[in-house]
Amino acid sequence: MRILAAVLAFAALPVLAADELHLYNWNDYIAPETVQRFEKACKCKVVQDYFSDNEELVTKLAAGARGYDVLVPTSNYVAGMAKAGWLLPLDRAKLPNLKNIAPAYLDTPFDPGNRYSAPYAMSITLIGYNEQKLKELGVTADSWATIFDPAILQKIKGRVSVLDSQREVMAAALKYLGYSVNETDPKKWQQARDVILKAKPYWAAFNASGYIKELASGNFWVVHGYSNDIYQADLGAQKAKQSFRIRASLPREGAVLAVDTMVIQKSAPRPDLALQFINFVLEGRNSADLTNMIGSGNPNREALGFIRPEIKAMKAIFPDEAASKTLEQLKDLTPKQRQLLNRLWTEIKAK
Repeated sequence: MRILAAVLAFAALPVLAADELHLYNWNDYIAPETVQRFEKACKCKVVQDYFSDNEELVTKLAAGARGYDVLVPTSNYVAGMAKAGWLLPLDRAKLPNLKNIAPAYLDTPFDPGNRYSAPYAMSITLIGYNEQKLKELGVTADSWATIFDPAILQKIKGRVSVLDSQREVMAAALKYLGYSVNETDPKKWQQARDVILKAKPYWAAFNASGYIKELASGNFWVVHGYSNDIYQADLGAQKAKQSFRIRASLPREGAVLAVDTMVIQKSAPRPDLALQFINFVLEGRNSADLTNMIGSGNPNREALGFIRPEIKAMKAIFPDEAASKTLEQLKDLTPKQRQLLNRLWTEIKAK
């Protein structure tokens, strides 16, 4: 009877998946040493899969993708993902390191009370440029006019790229026109579309990631891109011993601030490991690893003591108070708004 009772008790225990944490993340968006330290601490293996855009992540989840523990969406996608039933609420009692996050990035309209998400890293969408070439041409990069004004673009035609992202390109055009990045008036969207179409003949490409290498090699002189990518392009130029430096400029009209977050998929095989991982990454030293590797912004106050001084001094990564006031986070769109934006984007790409 004792043996039978023991067998029944064992059978009643929950069956855990393999000692693996499945992370669905942006490419090159966690430092290898962070992964290694976590694997050692949890005595598990981290298995990574990658996406290049939030829409790709959402599309995959909508198609029924399962098996991930931790996902890393941008904050404005969290509410929609939670509403769709894709996320598991966080057990805050198991995330004591959430206290390390600056209050400005907690309890936001994107996720009140941080029921589903923990801030991970930040980036600003701005202008990256070849300092030497623009100086030679007498072009400044302190405004979105640099990528939208034909009078300026004539001097750099074919050497400019913009992100292959409808929200980001539209946001930049809206800012150039003096509007909020979250403006949804169809008439103002039409104005932004017209601005984009006038500038498009001067652009070399819509480019989501390859622009880092093109900027570092000197093939592109101006790019519309993410602050951490511009930082990496400059490192690449220096490593290649180029005669120029790559600089980042935060346009005076303002720009998009993206706060990426960590969430747990509702069907996570190992929600226990997911919570351990999130809390581990929220430790100051571990959070600083990513900033030191790729130049990402960081909402973690405890990380500041571990971030290299030269990175902390870069205003394109850690903007001052005045510049911060010009930044906006993108809000999610309604299905009707998405449909209109998709139609406008199709027109832009087709012409």
